[in-house]
Amino acid sequence: MSRFLPRRPTRRDESGMTTSEYAVGTIGACTVGGVLVQIAQSEWFNNMLQSVFDKIPTLGFL
Repeated sequence: MSRFLPRRPTRRDESGMTTSEYAVGTIGACTVGGVLVQIAQSEWFNNMLQSVFDKIPTLGFL
């Protein structure tokens, strides 16, 4: 009787899952990178960074 029944696969085929997970991860990483670029190019970030560098010589470590 068992020779007439089709065999069920022992493992499910999930080859498409890894591709979609990589795609979601890549889109997420690009989104975070784009946000960081926009923040780094903004005026307030540039002013904050400039004020930090201006205060470094007055710290008196040397």
